[in-house]
Amino acid sequence: MDPRMCRKISSSESLPDVDNEEFEVSNIIAPQESEDNFLLEGSPEPQTVTWLDDDQIEDLNLDQTNLFFHRVDSADIIYRSKKKKCKLVGKYVMGDILGEGSYGKVKEMLDSETLCRRAVKILKKRKLRRIPNGEQNVQREIQLLRILRHKNVIELVDVMYNDEKQKMYLVMEFCVGVLQDMLESSPGKKFPQHQAHEYFTQLLDGLEYLHGQGVVHKDIKPGNLLLTLDQTLKITDFGVAEALDMFSPQDTCYTGQGSPAFQPPEIANGAETFSGTKVDIWSSGVTLYNMTTGRYPYEGDNVYRLLEAIGRAEPLPPPTCVGSSLSALLVHMLKRDPDLRPSVQQIRRHDWVRSIPPLVPGERIVQPRSRRSDESHSSTVIPYLVERHYVSAQEYFTERDLRHGESSGDSVASSPLALRTCVNMSCLMFDFVHTCRRADADSAFPIAGPGRATVCSLS
Repeated sequence: MDPRMCRKISSSESLPDVDNEEFEVSNIIAPQESEDNFLLEGSPEPQTVTWLDDDQIEDLNLDQTNLFFHRVDSADIIYRSKKKKCKLVGKYVMGDILGEGSYGKVKEMLDSETLCRRAVKILKKRKLRRIPNGEQNVQREIQLLRILRHKNVIELVDVMYNDEKQKMYLVMEFCVGVLQDMLESSPGKKFPQHQAHEYFTQLLDGLEYLHGQGVVHKDIKPGNLLLTLDQTLKITDFGVAEALDMFSPQDTCYTGQGSPAFQPPEIANGAETFSGTKVDIWSSGVTLYNMTTGRYPYEGDNVYRLLEAIGRAEPLPPPTCVGSSLSALLVHMLKRDPDLRPSVQQIRRHDWVRSIPPLVPGERIVQPRSRRSDESHSSTVIPYLVERHYVSAQEYFTERDLRHGESSGDSVASSPLALRTCVNMSCLMFDFVHTCRRADADSAFPIAGPGRATVCSLS
């Protein structure tokens, strides 16, 4: 990784004496009388219990660690409410996980200076080394995102690197929805044409900008299309994107590493060179096909059969229910011969794109969401800040307590701690900013200027 592309930060800090609890079953459990020690059968002296959080467990090299497991009766198991600390990475307060991919986790975070919500992609160098071209792909993504500025392209806000933990943090603008998650939760796994049209036209805007900048994405799909709270579509994940030679009149590319279901026939057949922009046209056509029908133009029992079908067969014709105009557009975009596929400008002039399909009676707009978000898109950083200012006692639960809670219709989450009165958000953020200013001398939370507590909405 090129060190010039990142700024170094110290190890992730924690606010002093701050614990956060979520009512989930802890990963590490032990029979015990006290919090710190317990006696193993036949052991002459107390054994120390070390509680590890998720990040500490991940950092362990389990392949080289001799683990000892003591068998205990299920009735003796004690569950501890999940305990986390309010972590700082640079000037950002960490929240919960938003999603996970092959390269790493994505978490929500809060900028302590502006109080703007952000998303951070956390990458481990050790993990990148195991992925073919992993480090090169990340380096390429950073280089591209630093120069790309468009409302329909995800914005890279900051890049940080932790030498001690060998982690990289890519801080990006925050989005509340993923098209893939929205499709999976919608009736028929598709959008109304009215809604799909809105997203597709924004996708065309983003692609037109990228191609104008000499950038080919090569992995357009619903999973790489995000939505902000105001329904602005963002193209993300430039790990396999490619910057074309600015001195060449051709858009020739040499490697295809995108998702199999969205790959064109030329890549499925192993072509050594292919048109990059026509790959994006094809994958955009598959995306539109999926958004409006809930299906894919090619299907297969496994990846090999899927690629074989893409390489040899014609795509499944769109169902008649989509209408003749949309059907003609899909057929045009999914031409097997790349030279016969339309350009972005030609697609813009198509009748279906130029006219907005009406919302059919009975159809409902699918609201932006992701697998881990709630309906109100509440900030996951807030609970950490609540625990920072309103510390509560650690709670433990036995298996008997859990069974009793299930039989009575209650849950761990309905304990007095979870049901306590909601804290006024404005007071909470005022306390947070006030604490940050007091800690400013230690550069823990450098906050400058008044009125920062009302810069951004947190939900």
